[in-house]
Amino acid sequence: MTNLSVAPRLSMPDRTFETLQIALPASSYPVHIGAGLLGDAFVWKSALPAGSVLVISDDNVAPLYLESLLRALDGREAGSLVLPAGEAHKTFESWRAILDRLVEIGALRDATLVALGGGVVGDLAGFAAASYMRGIRLIQAPTTLLAQVDASVGGKTAINHAAGKNLIGAFHQPAAVIIDTATLATLEEREFRAGMAEVVKYGAIGDAALFVWLEDHVEAIKQQKADVLRQMIARCVSDKARVVTEDEKEHGVRALLNFGHTFAHALETQTGYVRYLHGEAVAIGMMAAARLSEDLGLCPSGCAERLGGLLQSFGLDLRWPGDVAAEATVEAMALDKKALASGQRLILLEDIGKASIHQGIGRRDIVRAIQSTGRKL
Repeated sequence: MTNLSVAPRLSMPDRTFETLQIALPASSYPVHIGAGLLGDAFVWKSALPAGSVLVISDDNVAPLYLESLLRALDGREAGSLVLPAGEAHKTFESWRAILDRLVEIGALRDATLVALGGGVVGDLAGFAAASYMRGIRLIQAPTTLLAQVDASVGGKTAINHAAGKNLIGAFHQPAAVIIDTATLATLEEREFRAGMAEVVKYGAIGDAALFVWLEDHVEAIKQQKADVLRQMIARCVSDKARVVTEDEKEHGVRALLNFGHTFAHALETQTGYVRYLHGEAVAIGMMAAARLSEDLGLCPSGCAERLGGLLQSFGLDLRWPGDVAAEATVEAMALDKKALASGQRLILLEDIGKASIHQGIGRRDIVRAIQSTGRKL
C-alpha cells in the first residue's frame, strides 16, 4: 500500500488541505488537515460565527502559535488564557480558571472556545465548553501528534481526579477541528514518539493495512516527511470518525479505541501524572494487553512481538516500571471510567488489525501480563 489518502483535497491560494466530515446523529463538523492552517484567515472565518471568542492555550504552545492564530481571526475581538502545561494541571483549578475568564469577558451562549494545544488543553477547554451555560461552541486546534490523531476528534472532554484519570468529564463535540500539520516541526521528539503510540493503536485494533503501511514507512515518519504525515493523520482521523459515527457515547464499539488505555490510565494515576506522557503510558499498556491476549490464546503467537517491534521502532520504551506493583495496578484499574458494575472491560487483540471487548478476565492473568510486559521481544 503506497497511499493512505481518505478524502479529496480542497485547494485554496498557495495551500492545499484535506477536509474530513464527522457525521453524527445530532451534529456534523469538519476536520481540516494541512500545513499552515493555524494562521489562515480563510479557514478561521469559515469556522467562527458571530459571538465572543476565547482562545485557551498553555505556556509551551502559546509563545509559538497564539499570536499567529489571533492575527488570523482578522479583526475579531478575542481573549486568551494561557494555562500551565502538563497532565498534572488537568484539574478543577484549571477548569475553573477558564470558566472565570469566560465570565470576565461577558461570554454568552454564542461564544466560542478555541483549544490551542495538545490533549490536555483540548480536554480542559472541551469540558469548560460543555459546562459553561450548559454548552457553548468549541473549536479544537491540536498542536501535538497525539491530539491531532486522537484527542481532538470525537467529543471526549475531561479533567483528572487524584483517584483516576479523566474521571470527571462530558461528551461535547467540537464545531470544527483545525489540524495544522506544520506545528509538528516544533514538537519535542519525545512528544512525537508518544503520539505515534496512538497512531499504532489504530492499526492494531482495526486497520491492518495501516499497520503494514506504518511498518513500511518508519523512516519517512521519523523524518517527518510532510506528505507522509498528512496521509497518516488523515487515515487515523478517518478511522476514528468511522468508530465515533457508529457509537458516539461509547456504549459499544467505541470502547475498542481504549486498547491499552485501562492499563495506561492506572499507570499514569499511580505515577502522579508526571512520569509518563499519555502516549508513553499507552504504549506500555498496549503491550500489557497484547501479552494478555496471547496468554489467553485469543490471538496468534507473535502478535505481541510484532506490535512491540513497531512501537520500539519509533523509540517507545515498553518496560513496565519496577516500582509500580502489578497487584496495585489491578486495584487502580478497578476505578477506571471504562469499567462497568458487571466488571472490568478490557480491549484485547484477536490479531493485528482486529480487537474485541472482554469482561471477566481473571486477576491473576492480568497480573502475569503486567509482570511480563517489557521482557525481551
